[in-house]
Amino acid sequence: MLHKRFLLRRRFVLVLLGLGAALTPLMLNYYVNAVTSSRRYTEISQVPEEDVAVVFGAGVWEDGSPTPMLADRVQAAVDLYKAGRVRKVLMTGDNSSKDYNEVKAMQEYAADRGVPAKDIQLDYAGFSTYESCYRAKEIFGVKRAVLITQSYHLPRAVYTCRHLGVDAVGLGTPDWEKFRDRSMMRYATREVLAVIKALWEVHVTRPEPTFLGPFEGIK
Repeated sequence: MLHKRFLLRRRFVLVLLGLGAALTPLMLNYYVNAVTSSRRYTEISQVPEEDVAVVFGAGVWEDGSPTPMLADRVQAAVDLYKAGRVRKVLMTGDNSSKDYNEVKAMQEYAADRGVPAKDIQLDYAGFSTYESCYRAKEIFGVKRAVLITQSYHLPRAVYTCRHLGVDAVGLGTPDWEKFRDRSMMRYATREVLAVIKALWEVHVTRPEPTFLGPFEGIK
C-alpha cells in the first residue's frame, strides 16, 4: 500500500512538473504580449509620429524579390512615410552573402513606391530581431522608433528593442487573416520559443551582434 501511494505521489509530481514546463513558455509569451500591448498598433492613423521606422527583414525569393510577408512590411513603411508619421526608414535584414540581400530588395521596393533614397538607411547585418534592435541603437543611433513587422512578431520586437535602449512602438501588419493557417501555425509555434530566447538574451546574456563596426547614424 505504501509503495502504491509513493508511486501515485511520484506520478502526481511528474505531472505537475510536466505542466509547469509546458505552461511556462506560454506564460512568458503572455507576459511579453501584455507589457507591450499599449505600444502596438494596427492602423497607421493610431501610430504616433517618430523620426524613424525600423523594418525587419523577412526573406527574399531566389530572384531577389521580397516574400509576401516582407513586401507587406515594406509597404506599411511606405504608407507610414507618405502619411507623414516618420521621416526616415531603416531597413534591417540579412545580407550574409552576395547572393542573398534582404535590404536591397526592401530598398528597391520602397523606392519604386515613392520613398526617396535619401530617406532610406540600410542595415546589412540585421541577422535577427535582437541584432537588428542592438545595431539600431549602437550603430545607427536610434533612440525612438516605430517598428514594422507582422502582428505575431511585433510583441517580441517591441520588447527586445525597448530593453536594448530604443523607445519603441510598433505597427503590426496582417498575418493570420492574410496568410495560410498552416504557415501561421508554424510561425506562431516558432515565435513561442523565440520569445524565450529573446528574454534570455536581453535579461541574461546580452551578446554582441555578429557585426558591430563604426557608428553611422541616420543620415
